[in-house]
Parts: sequence; C-alpha cells; structure tokens
Amino acid sequence: MAIFRKIFHTLIATKCVWITFLAFVLPLKLLTDYDPELKMESKCAYVIIVMAVMWLTEAVPIPVTSLFPVFLFPMVGVAPARVISSAYFTDISMLLLGGLLIAMALEETRLHTRISLYVLVLVGAQPIMLMLGAMVTTWFLSFWINNTSATAMMIPIILAVCESVKEVRAQSAEEEAVLVTYDSNDQVEITINQTCKEDENHVTNKKPSQDEEVFTDKHAEQEFKALAKALCLSVAYGAFCGGMATITGTPPNLVLKDVVDKLYRDNGQNESPISFTSWIVFAFPLSLVTMVIGWLWLAFRFLGSSCFRRMDPEAKAAINGVIRKRAKALGPISFAETEVVIVFVSMVIFWLFRNPPNIDGWGKIFVDEDVNNGLSLVSDSTPCILLSTLLFILPEKKPNILCWSDGIPSYTPILKWQMVTKQLPWGVLILVGGGFAMARASQISGLSVWIGNEFKAFGQSEPIVLNAIILVVVGMVTEVMSNPATAQLFIPILRDMSVSVGINPLYLMITSAIACSFAFMLPVAAPPTAIVFATGYISIPDMALAGLPMKIIGIGVSMLAINTWGTKLFELDKLQDFFQDGTMVGTQMNSSLATTASVWLKGNETLPNIDSARNMTLI
Repeated sequence: MAIFRKIFHTLIATKCVWITFLAFVLPLKLLTDYDPELKMESKCAYVIIVMAVMWLTEAVPIPVTSLFPVFLFPMVGVAPARVISSAYFTDISMLLLGGLLIAMALEETRLHTRISLYVLVLVGAQPIMLMLGAMVTTWFLSFWINNTSATAMMIPIILAVCESVKEVRAQSAEEEAVLVTYDSNDQVEITINQTCKEDENHVTNKKPSQDEEVFTDKHAEQEFKALAKALCLSVAYGAFCGGMATITGTPPNLVLKDVVDKLYRDNGQNESPISFTSWIVFAFPLSLVTMVIGWLWLAFRFLGSSCFRRMDPEAKAAINGVIRKRAKALGPISFAETEVVIVFVSMVIFWLFRNPPNIDGWGKIFVDEDVNNGLSLVSDSTPCILLSTLLFILPEKKPNILCWSDGIPSYTPILKWQMVTKQLPWGVLILVGGGFAMARASQISGLSVWIGNEFKAFGQSEPIVLNAIILVVVGMVTEVMSNPATAQLFIPILRDMSVSVGINPLYLMITSAIACSFAFMLPVAAPPTAIVFATGYISIPDMALAGLPMKIIGIGVSMLAINTWGTKLFELDKLQDFFQDGTMVGTQMNSSLATTASVWLKGNETLPNIDSARNMTLI
C-alpha cells in the first residue's frame, strides 16, 4: 500500500511532465495521418486538442498554456508567428485591461469595502441572500456595460464581502465564546465584553482568544470556501445572464446584430427585426429565468440543504450588528472615493451614449469618411482606457500645492504604476488572448469552414432538433474558444446554412448567439470566468462541475424562449419571401466560403473584426 501511495504522489508531483507528454503525443496522428484536402484543418485541430487537454488538467499554469499558440501554430505550419501574436491584444483586451484598472482603483481607495458593507447591510448575513445580491447586481450592470467590465468591477467587492463575512463571523463567535465562558457572573460577563472592545490584548492575557479556533476549524473553513466559490460564480453567471439581455451586453449579440443587418440589407430590406428594443423584449425573460434558476442551483451546489435554513436569530442579530458598526465606522466618503465614483459613473454614461438607439451618440463625433469606411473610430475601450489612465493623474487626497499648500508640496495619484505591475492579473489578459489566437488560427486554417460544412448533415432534421443540436455544439465549443470568436465562427455559417435547408436564418442565428453566452465551465471560455478564476477561490473542477448543470439549464430555458415567445416576436416559424430565392443562398455561400478560405490560406492577416459590430446602429 505504501508503494502505491508513493507512486500516486509521484504522479501528482510530476503531472506537468507526463500529462504534457501525453497531451502532445496522443493526438499526434492529426499531424501525420490526415486527408490531404484537410491538411491545415487537421493541424489546427491538433493544437486545439493539445491546449484543451492542458487547460482541463492544469498540468502547467493556465496562462502558460495560453501561450502555446505562439509557438505551436507556426511550428505545425498553420499560421505565421506574427499573425498569432497580434491576436493576443485586441480591442476587447483593452476593454478588459481598462475594467481591471478601474477595479484596482476601487480596491486601492477601499470604495469596494464601503459598497460591500452596504450590500451586507441591505441583504443581511444569510448566505443565499448574499449570493442573490451579488448575482442581481452583476446581472443588472451587464445590461448596460460590457459583462467583462461588470465582472471586473464586482469581483473586488465580492472578495471584500467574503472577508467581511469571515471577520464578522469570527468576531461574533469570539464574543459568544466570552459570554459562555463567563456566564457564571453576569456583571463580569458585561465587563469582559466591554473591555474586549477597548483592549483586546488585555482580554487575551486573561483568556485565550477564540479567533484562532474559529479559523482553524475545518468545518468552518470549508463553509467559508464554499460561500466564496458560490459568490464568485454568482458574479460570473450574473454577468453572462445579464449580458445576453441586451444587444450591447456581450460581443456575440453585437456580432449577431451586425450579421443580421447585413443579411437583410443584402436582400433589399431597410432594417432587420432585431433592434435594441425587440431584443430586450425577447432576451429579458430568458435572462431573468436563467439567472433565478442558476441562483438556486449554485445555492444547492455549494450550500447544500442548509441554503434555505434560517439562521439562529441571535447569531444573525449579532452579525448584522457588527456589520452596521463597521459600515458606520467607515465615516464619510473620502476625496479619492468620490473621484473613483465620478470616473466610474462617467464611464457608464460614455458606454450608454456612445451609440444609443434612436439618437446619435457621442461616437458620431469621431467619424472620418476616409477612415474605417466612414464608421465611428471609437469603441467601448476608448472611454474605458481614457478614464483608467486618468486614475494615474487624479490625486488620492487634496494635493498639498497652491492654495491647499501646507508645508512641503506633495501630489500622490490614486493609481501608481509600481502597484499596478504587482497586482494586475496579467495572466487573465494572456488567457483571453490565447482564446483569440485559437480563433484566428481556426479561421486561417479553414477549420471553421470545415465545421460549417459538417453542419449540413443535420439539415434534414426537424428545426427544433437542429436548434437543440446548435445549442449543445456551440455551447461546448465556446468553452475552449472565446465567445466573440465562437460567434464570429458560427453565426455567418448558420446564416447561409439555414436558408439552404428552408429555415428562417434568425432561428439558428439567435440560438447560436445565445449559446455563446453559456460559457460556464472553463476560465478560457470568456473574460468573466477568467476573472473569477483569477481570484484563487475557484479551481477548474469546481467551475466545470457547477458549470455543466448550469449549461443544461441555459439550454433548456433557451429552447423554451426561442420556440415560444421568440417565435412569435420574430416570426421564426416561417421563411420570408425575400429569402426563398435559392440562387442567393447557393452563390452567396459558395463564393463567400471560397473567397474566405483562399484569403485565409494565403496567410492574409486581415481578419473579421468584432469592432465592426460595435460601430453599427442598434435600431
């Protein structure tokens, strides 16, 4: 038995060696024995399989695996290194970076602590209500701002909530222990507790503190970790559910809007059925139902049967009392906190009014007919980076200069670059970039075209069956590719395939866009899961085991939405007359795929850009 145990521990200790070896060797047949017509596709599939195995097993750190495309795709002959490397930092990456910088400002000024305590005061100490508060807040924010930014902003707050709950429970447990220890003399009991608040060291000398016992208790530690996992995943799931509710909430929705608008214009229609308003009417109930069921699932998964159990009234009162005292002890909002609030509110306003429905937004100011096809030159990342760089200039307190001068002049900004270099989760940016690199390689190699052609085999199935297949396939693919890349891959393919088999193209295109938001299982799938994973509370097995049922929930609710009120709203059960000209489909699909494949196979670095979707008119 000792020998087997030693072998087991050796395998665990050396998993970075043998798992890496197996990941590279097992799919090697894709590089040596392939159909000559699928040479590039097979090589690309090899790299994607290797990376999927390495991500799933965590044989090496996940950001390290995300760097594999830089050397693997050039070495197997899929794409030049300069093309793959350029995919790592895109407009979405800059949006993520700006969101992380503003989140750091929240943390640096401790504004997130203030917000977290106010959230605790509002929802109370019941764990399931804390989860609901985290999920609803992120869900609502993701309506109006990018779900990546909403997650990046909420995570520091949730981490502070976790620490607050931990400290409050420890303090309340310590006070209860003192009461129990000294219950033989009521007068002494009161005196000890008052002294505890005034001189903690004095009490510790009289009686050992219970603080260490609270945090070394394995059961209490497990409960805290379970709550932390549930809260972090509540933020990610709230971001996904909220993002799907509006056109601007998540990139796949923007890709869908762009492709549908072009499709309808090409067929002589002035506008498509998908507008800012119609999408909210369709997606809001879908988003709400998915979020509520997801909340209940996470509560059951991490809190178990105790999730609905009422807390002991005395313990609840004690915890809430300490929360209120701590919130009151923060005092009035500071100068730096006020500045960060102004910056954040300004960023939300800039996002909301860059390209709003029915009216011209401020993005129209930055238009040059000779550049970017006459479209706006700014995107959501523009105000995000602008305001985040402003945080390196704004002072953290009233500057000691000019009329405020009192002694030696001094000026300290809110963010310092030395602090940012140490605390910014650079691995998250690399992780997201790795997903973009895989997507670009899939496009260059023609693997995306091959996948699209394979979908034709399902063309004779009933529409509802095909709908379910698309939800499952796209929902799984988005776990190993970024959701914008997945949307760019599938939505144009499904547009052409749908008409060729006599199905309203919106039926499968909407399905595909929604499925891209079901990236619940892996951190590489989308920035919200990557940000949550960066907290350190969540492991990949935790995320996968919680995410798979959540994905099933999302698929089920989506099937209901698309085949009921979605069909009624968008008339998905019939193919419009202007789509029934078969020549449009055949020539458009064949020429599109042929042209795209030829450009990609020549190594052209100009690839579809999601930014074009962000610059469209929503209505």
